[in-house]
Amino acid sequence: MSHLNAEIIAIGDEMISGARIDTNTAWLSRRLAELGVDVHYHSTVGDTLSHNTDAFRIAVRRADIVIATGGLGPTRDDLTREAIAESLGRPLQLDEASLKHIESMFSVRGRDMPERNRCQAMFPLGASPIFNPQGTAPGVDAAATRADGTASRIFALPGVPDEMKTMFDASVAPAILSLNHAGRHIRHSVMKFFGIGESDMEERLGDMIDRSRQPRVGITVSSATISLRISAMADTVAECDSMIASTRKEILDRVGDLYFGDGEKFEQQHAVEAMLKERQQRLVVIELGNAAPLGDWLAALGDSPVIAGGLSLADSGELARFTRQPIRPTSADAEGSDQDTRYEDCFRVVREHFNADWVLLVDRYPDLTAVDGRVTPAVPVTFQVSGPNGQIVSRESRLGGHPSIVHPRIAKAALMLLRNELKQSAS
Repeated sequence: MSHLNAEIIAIGDEMISGARIDTNTAWLSRRLAELGVDVHYHSTVGDTLSHNTDAFRIAVRRADIVIATGGLGPTRDDLTREAIAESLGRPLQLDEASLKHIESMFSVRGRDMPERNRCQAMFPLGASPIFNPQGTAPGVDAAATRADGTASRIFALPGVPDEMKTMFDASVAPAILSLNHAGRHIRHSVMKFFGIGESDMEERLGDMIDRSRQPRVGITVSSATISLRISAMADTVAECDSMIASTRKEILDRVGDLYFGDGEKFEQQHAVEAMLKERQQRLVVIELGNAAPLGDWLAALGDSPVIAGGLSLADSGELARFTRQPIRPTSADAEGSDQDTRYEDCFRVVREHFNADWVLLVDRYPDLTAVDGRVTPAVPVTFQVSGPNGQIVSRESRLGGHPSIVHPRIAKAALMLLRNELKQSAS
């Protein structure tokens, strides 16, 4: 399989000034790697025609594939079309089909198309439009011949992430596959994991994450959740699916104990919801301390029949006052007592009040206001789960890290314990 190389160009004054974070380049780099394309360069350029033109001229000379995002809008500072045309020495020409599509987009919205949007249907001579089903800015697909006779391919996409991603997957990725001679089809599968660090995950996967492996397995981490993206390329869809299936089995053999589901946007709360629906049971969460991410995540599920509600309270004293029940002392406070029963009476009242089968408690989220961006030292956090039988399972962990992930990491650890208890109850 030949290896093409690529350059990604992010266009816009907002990128140069730092007013907006460029997430498109990171996303495109991952996608290109999955397609077997080596990304050699990232460039960022402002809304100046001469600078844009230079960026494209340089990129074409050194990259087989050039992907640009941004600068395809209708305003005077959207200069990507002009810059590509100047870099290739070609004039712009109107594409009637693109113009009709843009006009139809405005018509659906009950508006007349401003004359300025006509420029979005202009393309360098010889270039093809990339269909945009979501917006008024079609992309640009242009071929360039270098001085040595070799070819470079330019793909210009809108800067709006949702539009860019849709157009890349639908149009650009298949075009790159045909250039790369790696097969006519590509299929992806995303597996989600929690409970291990990235380096430990890499160690357990071993040679499965080698860049030369087919299908390729890529690792990304977001707030302590690990995604493994399997990308298979082959001549038929059936071959892709077969490769993905065998790779999934091998991954599950190595790290199946940490797996909780599939899909880019699938999170542990979705897994918990599915497990509760299967059992026709309901959950209430209690979060003590200085955050309530579980409540936010469960609320985002919408009007789910299995989510009974949640409490966000300052501390265990507030829980005792809400339930009007004493909190039993821990084993450290009284001989013969059991920490698993510390909240037994409180859980009973909460379960009855919310008509819930399961209670999940986090005690407690630390105060991060004084951290000031520094790594948070590991702090003790207690998780307790009570099922329909009323018994309480308690776990204590020490969790820390960057302030941006400490609270989500704690909440995800709580969901992991709940998932495990749900599995145990079903066995």
